[in-house]
Amino acid sequence: MLVVGLGPAGPDQLTVAAVAAIGRVPPGRRFLRTTRHPAAVAVGEGIASFDRMYERADTIDEVYVGIVDALVGAAADGSEVLYAVPGSPLVAEHTVELLLADPRVTVELVPGMSFTDLAWARLGVDPVAIGARLVDGHRFGVEAAGERGPMLVAQCDSKAVLSDIKLAVDASPGAEVVVLSRLGLENESVRTVAWDDLDREVEPDHLTSLFVPIMAAPVAGEVARFAELVRTLRERCPWDREQTHASLTRHLLEETYEVLEAIGALDAAADDGAVSGFDHLEEELGDLLFQVVFHATLAAEEGRFTLADVARGIHDKLVHRHPHVFGPKGDGAVVAETTGQVIENWERIKKAEKGRTSMMDGIAADLPSLLYAHKVQRKAHSVGLDPVAGDGVGGSAAPAASAVSDMEAAGQLLFEAVDRLRRGGVDPEAALRATAARYRDRFVATERAAADRGFDLGTLDPATVTGLWRFAKPTGNERV
Repeated sequence: MLVVGLGPAGPDQLTVAAVAAIGRVPPGRRFLRTTRHPAAVAVGEGIASFDRMYERADTIDEVYVGIVDALVGAAADGSEVLYAVPGSPLVAEHTVELLLADPRVTVELVPGMSFTDLAWARLGVDPVAIGARLVDGHRFGVEAAGERGPMLVAQCDSKAVLSDIKLAVDASPGAEVVVLSRLGLENESVRTVAWDDLDREVEPDHLTSLFVPIMAAPVAGEVARFAELVRTLRERCPWDREQTHASLTRHLLEETYEVLEAIGALDAAADDGAVSGFDHLEEELGDLLFQVVFHATLAAEEGRFTLADVARGIHDKLVHRHPHVFGPKGDGAVVAETTGQVIENWERIKKAEKGRTSMMDGIAADLPSLLYAHKVQRKAHSVGLDPVAGDGVGGSAAPAASAVSDMEAAGQLLFEAVDRLRRGGVDPEAALRATAARYRDRFVATERAAADRGFDLGTLDPATVTGLWRFAKPTGNERV
């Protein structure tokens, strides 16, 4: 198989070797990756192309694989086949990479002038001297990860690609990028645009590339790679394709509780001198991150928001709600020297941001009841109110009987218990969960003690079960 580069622009940019290679293969054995290239006419009239594959396939990877399979099939009879590609065969040509790695076919390359040659000439820079990198615009978030530039970004062929590139970088005000369009043609253009206007002012096509002298901040490499993985799963995995925001809620809740369990296990691991507890927490945080990225990926597919928007939003929110850290200094500066002052500022700013009439607005009604009570009390306490001091909350009469059957009295008992824990600096939800976990561990230990004696705990009389309970000692390995 003969792979020929058509150069970056019109037929006048073809090399002598490329013209000779095209001439040695009959027209019926010639193939174009795409007719959407100024030099495609040099291959001949009516030459087969793979343009329709781009229109029919769901993903670009399917296009690449389909082109390779078609070319290998055409060469199966042993006759020479010509495959003509824009630019130079080994510059941003994934189909050529696949052909070279395919054992079914032998490939001969005829290099052509690359668009990069014209780009460096128009920019007036030596790519080796400045250490420039060549990056695929469709994979900018991954390939540019950790880089600050300079970079030449190829295949910026749509506004969607330009938008993804823009959002992948937290550019500083005034940052600029050079847009190179249709180099080598009569209507070529080289101009500088503001980074924020990249997807608004530029009308890209298949001959558009970007030069980024320096980025304001490098893209987070591992996070970008992970986001790319989640997008791939959505495209290729049947289970992931079926998921919606609603169907993922159960998994989000489960992963959250598993993170809490891993945090709860840290103290036990520390007592044993082990570090495995942190390994477990790292793993569970990764599972929780997957849920966050998954939801952001679904939203991006719907054109709602992206993972970059999520990160930018929480970044800006935290900066705005910490004026004592990020705000102006000197006269008029916001001061917060205690945790209480931080919380007071936070609530005041949050109320103004959301346009809420009450500090109680925004407390999720579906929170677990103890956590809901804790949040209500904390907000009341932040303004100096004592939730159970008989000031209209019903704190005057605690239930006297040990067994509480009245709903209102039971609620009051719990409400006051939460208040006592809050005053002591204890998280009631965590305390209850920890107590329940200890109870469970001891119960499992009691079951094991019965089994060691050849009995099923459920068949023993209460006195025997109580005796086993008193002597059962959890080992810490009861939880699965």
